[in-house]
Amino acid sequence: MRLTDRQGDILATAKRFGKVTVDDLARSLSVTVQTVRRDLGLLADAGLLERIHGGAVLPSGVRNIGYGDRRGLNRSAKAAIARACATAIPDGSSLFLNIGTTTEAVAKELLRHKGLMVVTNNLNIANILAENPHCDVIVAGGRLRRTDGGLVGDLTTEMIGHFKVDIAIIGASGLDQHGDLLDFDPQEVRVSREILAQARQSYLVADASKFTRAAPVKIGSLAQIDRFFTDASLGETLINRCQDWGTQIVRV
Repeated sequence: MRLTDRQGDILATAKRFGKVTVDDLARSLSVTVQTVRRDLGLLADAGLLERIHGGAVLPSGVRNIGYGDRRGLNRSAKAAIARACATAIPDGSSLFLNIGTTTEAVAKELLRHKGLMVVTNNLNIANILAENPHCDVIVAGGRLRRTDGGLVGDLTTEMIGHFKVDIAIIGASGLDQHGDLLDFDPQEVRVSREILAQARQSYLVADASKFTRAAPVKIGSLAQIDRFFTDASLGETLINRCQDWGTQIVRV
Protein backbone atom coordinates (compact mmCIF):
# COMPACT_ATOMS: atom_id res chain seq x y z
CA MET A 1 0.00 0.00 0.00
CA ARG A 2 1.29 3.43 -0.95
CA LEU A 3 0.54 5.79 1.92
CA THR A 4 -0.58 9.38 1.60
CA ASP A 5 1.20 11.93 3.78
CA ARG A 6 -1.78 11.97 6.14
CA GLN A 7 -1.88 8.18 6.41
CA GLY A 8 1.86 8.19 7.07
CA ASP A 9 1.31 10.65 9.90
CA ILE A 10 -1.44 8.45 11.33
CA LEU A 11 0.78 5.38 11.22
CA ALA A 12 3.69 7.29 12.79
CA THR A 13 1.43 8.43 15.63
CA ALA A 14 0.23 4.87 16.19
CA LYS A 15 3.82 3.61 16.31
CA ARG A 16 4.71 6.28 18.85
CA PHE A 17 1.76 5.76 21.19
CA GLY A 18 0.54 2.26 20.28
CA LYS A 19 -3.01 3.55 19.80
CA VAL A 20 -4.83 6.37 18.00
CA THR A 21 -8.37 7.68 18.34
CA VAL A 22 -10.59 9.11 15.62
CA ASP A 23 -11.36 12.31 17.52
CA ASP A 24 -7.73 13.08 18.38
CA LEU A 25 -6.59 12.45 14.81
CA ALA A 26 -9.35 14.59 13.32
CA ARG A 27 -8.35 17.42 15.63
CA SER A 28 -4.58 17.16 15.12
CA LEU A 29 -4.80 16.67 11.33
CA SER A 30 -7.58 19.24 10.83
CA VAL A 31 -9.79 16.84 8.90
CA THR A 32 -13.24 15.37 9.44
CA VAL A 33 -13.83 12.22 11.50
CA GLN A 34 -15.20 10.60 8.33
CA THR A 35 -11.84 11.16 6.62
CA VAL A 36 -10.00 9.66 9.56
CA ARG A 37 -12.29 6.63 9.67
CA ARG A 38 -11.71 6.07 5.95
CA ASP A 39 -7.92 6.27 6.41
CA LEU A 40 -8.03 3.91 9.38
CA GLY A 41 -10.10 1.45 7.37
CA LEU A 42 -7.57 1.48 4.53
CA LEU A 43 -4.65 1.05 6.95
CA ALA A 44 -6.47 -1.82 8.64
CA ASP A 45 -7.20 -3.48 5.29
CA ALA A 46 -3.47 -3.30 4.56
CA GLY A 47 -2.70 -4.99 7.89
CA LEU A 48 -0.87 -1.93 9.23
CA LEU A 49 -3.39 -1.19 12.00
CA GLU A 50 -6.23 -2.97 13.80
CA ARG A 51 -9.50 -1.15 14.22
CA ILE A 52 -10.96 -0.80 17.70
CA HIS A 53 -13.99 1.10 18.90
CA GLY A 54 -13.21 4.78 18.36
CA GLY A 55 -9.78 4.31 16.81
CA ALA A 56 -7.05 1.81 15.99
CA VAL A 57 -4.04 0.05 17.49
CA LEU A 58 -0.85 -1.46 16.14
CA PRO A 59 -1.01 -5.17 15.31
CA SER A 60 1.48 -7.13 17.40
CA GLY A 61 3.14 -10.45 16.87
CA VAL A 62 4.69 -10.58 20.34
CA ARG A 63 2.29 -8.87 22.73
CA ASN A 64 -1.48 -8.87 22.68
CA ILE A 65 -3.45 -5.64 22.58
CA GLY A 66 -5.36 -4.60 25.69
CA TYR A 67 -8.42 -6.58 26.70
CA GLY A 68 -10.70 -3.56 26.69
CA ASP A 69 -9.62 -2.71 23.16
CA ARG A 70 -10.07 -6.33 22.04
CA ARG A 71 -13.65 -6.21 23.30
CA GLY A 72 -14.26 -3.34 20.91
CA LEU A 73 -12.84 -5.15 17.88
CA ASN A 74 -15.43 -6.55 15.44
CA ARG A 75 -18.15 -6.58 18.08
CA SER A 76 -21.00 -7.35 15.68
CA ALA A 77 -19.07 -10.19 14.03
CA LYS A 78 -18.29 -11.73 17.42
CA ALA A 79 -21.96 -11.52 18.39
CA ALA A 80 -23.02 -13.28 15.18
CA ILE A 81 -20.38 -15.98 15.66
CA ALA A 82 -21.49 -16.46 19.26
CA ARG A 83 -25.15 -16.86 18.26
CA ALA A 84 -24.29 -19.49 15.66
CA CYS A 85 -22.11 -21.38 18.12
CA ALA A 86 -24.72 -21.28 20.90
CA THR A 87 -27.35 -22.59 18.50
CA ALA A 88 -25.19 -25.69 17.97
CA ILE A 89 -25.02 -26.43 21.70
CA PRO A 90 -27.89 -28.56 23.02
CA ASP A 91 -29.39 -28.18 26.47
CA GLY A 92 -27.90 -30.58 29.00
CA SER A 93 -24.35 -30.28 27.64
CA SER A 94 -21.08 -30.07 29.55
CA LEU A 95 -18.71 -27.44 28.20
CA PHE A 96 -15.29 -25.83 28.49
CA LEU A 97 -15.01 -22.11 27.71
CA ASN A 98 -11.55 -20.54 27.68
CA ILE A 99 -10.28 -16.97 27.96
CA GLY A 100 -11.35 -14.56 25.22
CA THR A 101 -13.73 -11.85 24.16
CA THR A 102 -15.46 -14.12 21.63
CA THR A 103 -15.97 -16.90 24.18
CA GLU A 104 -17.45 -14.25 26.48
CA ALA A 105 -19.91 -13.44 23.68
CA VAL A 106 -20.78 -17.15 23.49
CA ALA A 107 -21.44 -17.17 27.25
CA LYS A 108 -23.95 -14.34 26.83
CA GLU A 109 -25.77 -16.38 24.19
CA LEU A 110 -26.00 -19.35 26.60
CA LEU A 111 -28.03 -17.49 29.20
CA ARG A 112 -31.27 -19.12 28.01
CA HIS A 113 -29.84 -22.65 27.79
CA LYS A 114 -30.88 -25.21 30.41
CA GLY A 115 -29.06 -28.00 32.16
CA LEU A 116 -25.55 -26.84 31.27
CA MET A 117 -22.37 -27.52 33.18
CA VAL A 118 -19.62 -25.09 32.20
CA VAL A 119 -15.98 -25.31 33.28
CA THR A 120 -14.05 -22.11 32.61
CA ASN A 121 -10.77 -20.41 33.45
CA ASN A 122 -12.34 -17.02 32.70
CA LEU A 123 -13.83 -15.07 35.60
CA ASN A 124 -15.76 -12.85 33.19
CA ILE A 125 -17.50 -15.89 31.73
CA ALA A 126 -18.22 -17.24 35.21
CA ASN A 127 -19.87 -13.94 36.17
CA ILE A 128 -21.91 -13.86 32.94
CA LEU A 129 -23.20 -17.42 33.36
CA ALA A 130 -23.95 -16.84 37.04
CA GLU A 131 -27.07 -15.06 35.73
CA ASN A 132 -28.36 -18.35 34.29
CA PRO A 133 -30.02 -20.31 37.11
CA HIS A 134 -30.01 -23.44 34.93
CA CYS A 135 -26.24 -23.48 34.48
CA ASP A 136 -23.74 -25.11 36.85
CA VAL A 137 -20.53 -23.05 36.68
CA ILE A 138 -17.16 -24.47 37.74
CA VAL A 139 -14.15 -22.15 37.84
CA ALA A 140 -10.76 -23.76 37.20
CA GLY A 141 -8.61 -22.02 39.79
CA GLY A 142 -5.08 -20.80 39.26
CA ARG A 143 -3.09 -17.59 38.99
CA LEU A 144 -5.31 -14.60 38.23
CA ARG A 145 -4.32 -12.52 35.24
CA ARG A 146 -5.80 -9.20 36.27
CA THR A 147 -5.73 -7.71 32.78
CA ASP A 148 -8.52 -9.95 31.50
CA GLY A 149 -9.90 -12.03 34.39
CA GLY A 150 -8.17 -15.16 33.12
CA LEU A 151 -6.88 -17.97 35.33
CA VAL A 152 -3.70 -19.63 34.11
CA GLY A 153 -0.81 -21.79 35.27
CA ASP A 154 -0.17 -25.34 36.41
CA LEU A 155 -3.04 -25.42 38.92
CA THR A 156 -5.52 -24.43 36.22
CA THR A 157 -4.17 -27.00 33.79
CA GLU A 158 -4.29 -29.72 36.47
CA MET A 159 -7.90 -28.94 37.37
CA ILE A 160 -8.99 -29.00 33.72
CA GLY A 161 -7.52 -32.49 33.51
CA HIS A 162 -10.08 -33.77 36.04
CA PHE A 163 -12.95 -33.24 33.58
CA LYS A 164 -14.13 -34.82 30.35
CA VAL A 165 -16.76 -32.62 28.71
CA ASP A 166 -18.98 -32.82 25.64
CA ILE A 167 -17.76 -29.68 23.89
CA ALA A 168 -14.77 -27.34 24.27
CA ILE A 169 -15.35 -23.83 22.91
CA ILE A 170 -12.11 -21.93 22.48
CA GLY A 171 -10.87 -18.71 20.99
CA ALA A 172 -7.40 -17.90 19.70
CA SER A 173 -5.44 -14.71 19.04
CA GLY A 174 -4.35 -15.76 15.57
CA LEU A 175 -4.86 -18.34 12.84
CA ASP A 176 -2.20 -18.74 10.17
CA GLN A 177 -2.40 -20.01 6.60
CA HIS A 178 -1.35 -23.50 7.69
CA GLY A 179 -4.32 -23.79 10.06
CA ASP A 180 -2.26 -23.35 13.24
CA LEU A 181 -4.06 -21.75 16.22
CA LEU A 182 -1.85 -19.15 17.91
CA ASP A 183 -1.75 -17.17 21.14
CA PHE A 184 0.58 -15.00 23.22
CA ASP A 185 0.87 -16.41 26.75
CA PRO A 186 2.52 -19.86 27.08
CA GLN A 187 0.67 -20.49 30.36
CA GLU A 188 -2.68 -19.76 28.76
CA VAL A 189 -1.75 -21.95 25.81
CA ARG A 190 -1.04 -24.93 28.09
CA VAL A 191 -4.52 -24.57 29.56
CA SER A 192 -6.09 -24.36 26.09
CA ARG A 193 -4.24 -27.49 24.98
CA GLU A 194 -5.55 -29.38 28.00
CA ILE A 195 -9.06 -28.13 27.27
CA LEU A 196 -8.85 -29.55 23.74
CA ALA A 197 -7.48 -32.84 25.07
CA GLN A 198 -10.33 -33.28 27.56
CA ALA A 199 -13.29 -32.61 25.23
CA ARG A 200 -15.22 -35.02 23.05
CA GLN A 201 -15.78 -32.26 20.49
CA SER A 202 -13.98 -28.95 19.98
CA TYR A 203 -15.37 -25.71 18.54
CA LEU A 204 -13.28 -22.69 17.54
CA VAL A 205 -14.81 -19.20 17.51
CA ALA A 206 -12.71 -16.61 15.67
CA ASP A 207 -13.50 -13.57 13.52
CA ALA A 208 -11.73 -12.33 10.39
CA SER A 209 -9.22 -10.18 12.30
CA LYS A 210 -7.51 -13.34 13.60
CA PHE A 211 -6.43 -14.19 10.03
CA THR A 212 -4.17 -11.13 9.90
CA ARG A 213 -2.69 -11.41 13.39
CA ALA A 214 0.52 -13.18 14.30
CA ALA A 215 1.22 -14.61 17.75
CA PRO A 216 4.28 -16.56 18.91
CA VAL A 217 2.83 -19.61 20.72
CA LYS A 218 1.01 -22.50 19.03
CA ILE A 219 -2.11 -23.92 20.70
CA GLY A 220 -2.77 -26.58 18.11
CA SER A 221 -4.28 -26.98 14.67
CA LEU A 222 -7.63 -26.70 12.95
CA ALA A 223 -7.19 -30.45 12.45
CA GLN A 224 -8.18 -30.79 16.14
CA ILE A 225 -11.34 -28.71 15.68
CA ASP A 226 -14.72 -30.22 14.79
CA ARG A 227 -16.49 -26.94 13.98
CA PHE A 228 -14.98 -23.56 13.17
CA PHE A 229 -17.41 -20.63 13.56
CA THR A 230 -16.21 -17.51 11.74
CA ASP A 231 -17.27 -14.55 9.63
CA ALA A 232 -14.21 -14.91 7.42
CA SER A 233 -13.71 -16.41 3.99
CA LEU A 234 -10.91 -18.96 4.20
CA GLY A 235 -8.50 -19.36 1.33
CA GLU A 236 -8.90 -22.32 -0.98
CA THR A 237 -5.86 -24.12 0.45
CA LEU A 238 -7.13 -23.90 4.01
CA ILE A 239 -10.65 -24.89 2.96
CA ASN A 240 -9.25 -28.01 1.33
CA ARG A 241 -7.22 -28.82 4.43
CA CYS A 242 -10.28 -28.45 6.63
CA GLN A 243 -12.15 -30.86 4.36
CA ASP A 244 -9.30 -33.37 4.69
CA TRP A 245 -9.24 -32.94 8.47
CA GLY A 246 -13.00 -33.21 8.84
CA THR A 247 -13.26 -29.68 10.24
CA GLN A 248 -16.67 -28.16 9.48
CA ILE A 249 -16.55 -24.44 8.67
CA VAL A 250 -19.64 -22.52 9.81
CA ARG A 251 -19.56 -19.06 8.27
CA VAL A 252 -21.98 -16.48 9.66
